[in-house]
Amino acid sequence: MADQDRNRPNGRPEHGSGGRPGGSGRPNSGGRPGGRTGGPRRDDRDAKPARPAWQERVANNPDQAYTKPKAPPIPDEITSFDLPTPLRVQLKTLTEENAEQVARHLAMVRILIDQDPALALEHAKSAASRAGRIAFIRETLGVTAYTAGDYSLALRELLAHRRATGSQDQLPLIVDSERGLERPQKALDEGRSVDRNTLEPSVRVNLSIALSGARLDLGQNDLALAELEIRELDPARVFEYSVPLFWAYSDTLEILGREAEAKRWADLALRAEKALNPEVTGDQEAISVIEEIEIPLRRDEQRELDEQREGGESRGFAKRSDEGRRFEKRDDRSGNDRPRRDDDRPRREQRNEVSPESDSGEQPVIELDFGDGRPSTRKPRNEDRGPRRG
Repeated sequence: MADQDRNRPNGRPEHGSGGRPGGSGRPNSGGRPGGRTGGPRRDDRDAKPARPAWQERVANNPDQAYTKPKAPPIPDEITSFDLPTPLRVQLKTLTEENAEQVARHLAMVRILIDQDPALALEHAKSAASRAGRIAFIRETLGVTAYTAGDYSLALRELLAHRRATGSQDQLPLIVDSERGLERPQKALDEGRSVDRNTLEPSVRVNLSIALSGARLDLGQNDLALAELEIRELDPARVFEYSVPLFWAYSDTLEILGREAEAKRWADLALRAEKALNPEVTGDQEAISVIEEIEIPLRRDEQRELDEQREGGESRGFAKRSDEGRRFEKRDDRSGNDRPRRDDDRPRREQRNEVSPESDSGEQPVIELDFGDGRPSTRKPRNEDRGPRRG
């Protein structure tokens, strides 16, 4: 026995079929080697759980890929100080860099809202993507969308603004957006959900005009006239909101066939306009400082413009692009901060005559008089360098 044990490599006795000497060892139960069973293997514990099937479908579906829209470019002349201080103060919760960009986008909205509502809407969306939790930015996006004709977006944002602030100031636009979505009955329900006596006079007037339009959409012409008969419909007292109310009342009377009364209220509307906006002459004339800014093009638009230039079709395309992307930034000392349309500004006639100075290759010298005895001279700017700022 001792000789047999010495012949083995480890010098230990050989186990029997049961695993221990004498045949009393534990049987192998078919689990891990050595007969151990129970807990998971180490590699199984380290492995990550499989993703649900719906996550795999969403992750592997190219149709679900989301690409964030690019923000429209902003001219270098536009800064955050172009936004009024009361609005700029509400951006204090943002980081300095983010507040700067949001303020510049909002300033572009104020400049473009009357001249290019579609481009103004892009700037409003960019501002909302950066600061969508600020209430007045949601309101700005809703009003801009309403002006651009996107009534679904306008309704969503204006309702979000009302939930956040509890204000009913934009209720007329909410009602009119329902009309734009061809839901006049829902517009009436929305307008009747609020007590009109609690509204400001200007809001009450605009709400009455919107509800009257909803009645006209439903063919209820008599009720449309009744919606306009509120206490603000008083020809003896004229306010800013009286003019659109008088015109709406006149139009509804004309639809009903009451021509004489319609003409009377139309005359009252014209007289109210003249009373509120008298002709300014002499010393009362307002001075407006107009600066013309050029809206930069996106990369794809610039690439398309370059291709047009290389193909020999650049002159007409570049002219249309420059005219469509040039807007006015005005500092109005009269207090009116609405941007001025290009059509309202008289244009100078462009002459194609060549002056003798241009033939000789020399630039004419322009004499400047500052009014304090300091004469100065300068040469005009070369027009080939790019668009001028007026």
